[in-house]
Amino acid sequence: MVAPEFHIDLPSFYRDPYPDLALMRENTPIAKVPSLGATLITKRDDIFVLEKKVDVFSSDQPDGLMTKLMGQNMMRKDGKDHRDERKAIFPSMSAETVKHVWRHAFERSTKEVISRIKGQREIDIVKDFAMPVSAEALKYVTGLTNMAWQEMDRVSQGMIDGCANYTGDQEVEANCHDCTVSIDAHITERIEQGLDENDLSLLAVQKRGGLSDFQTRANIKLTISGGQNEPRDAIAGITWALLTHRHFLDDLYCQNLTYMQVFEEYGRWISPIGMSPRRVSREFTYNDVRFNVEDRVFFMFGSGNRDEVVFEKADQFNPYRDNTKAITFGAGPHFCAGAWISKCLIAEVALPMLLTSFPAIRLSGNVIFLGWAFRGPLQVPVFLE
Repeated sequence: MVAPEFHIDLPSFYRDPYPDLALMRENTPIAKVPSLGATLITKRDDIFVLEKKVDVFSSDQPDGLMTKLMGQNMMRKDGKDHRDERKAIFPSMSAETVKHVWRHAFERSTKEVISRIKGQREIDIVKDFAMPVSAEALKYVTGLTNMAWQEMDRVSQGMIDGCANYTGDQEVEANCHDCTVSIDAHITERIEQGLDENDLSLLAVQKRGGLSDFQTRANIKLTISGGQNEPRDAIAGITWALLTHRHFLDDLYCQNLTYMQVFEEYGRWISPIGMSPRRVSREFTYNDVRFNVEDRVFFMFGSGNRDEVVFEKADQFNPYRDNTKAITFGAGPHFCAGAWISKCLIAEVALPMLLTSFPAIRLSGNVIFLGWAFRGPLQVPVFLE
């Protein structure tokens, strides 16, 4: 049989996708959603199994928004092509490089951000802290140290909006193109300046690894699209989560709880990356549901991470839970290459430095979350003292 249809109200889904996703998990775990033009897979174990079937659910999507707008990066490739590019960027993304190179850089830039907000009574964690912290970190990792952090955030958001533009808004598409032009100009400038042979930035290691100019640029755009908004949203979102669950914040201060536990639980509870798209490359049947060639499929990570069968009281934020089955960073060969960087920046640098610098921090206003493909708070207003 074909997947049953499930109808959603797009504005409501954008504001809060979790009620609809819960209904899908319960009644139609594999459902065709006409307004999204895709079949959504919503249960954790189904995603865990099917994401590994790259011969069926292909990342190669010539007509996909990301490929059209940003170029075909390694996320949109399968098999050897994907492995070769992933291997080429490994020197920049490895746990060793993160530990010995990027962490020190992150600490320096985060310290500078904190020095700018010290003395202020009230700030917005999103705009005044998480945004510059993430952007400055991304400048180091990509090698685009010639780009202002404000521009890094702008181009990242523009590409994210473009890749989630399933309704075909022409203004959103035009802005995305403007953002990719800016990135290309900054890449060209950095190449013309010359790259040090010991440089471990993404730009430098791809050049030394023999990737083409097109591949290099596409993968840098990929890294910016995922390496700015998601850490930004996670830093701000975790701050909000702790300030609305003060007992967990007290446990952090008492060292009964670790920042990594908090990070992993937040990523499960409110996944900054809520879904990953695939193209069906051959006819396939799973749990009596037939998938046809060229069907578009969304693996709904944000839904799988709230699967009640896997996670007890899944809608509750509880950093003490076992999160080994969470699929926040994916479950197959496309497991997020920047996972080590994300964990270091957020759980080892940004959050500890923020919360130890401002132990009296508290919320000063309402917080609104938006998004289903990518989800985060619009603002997190706080009093620092």
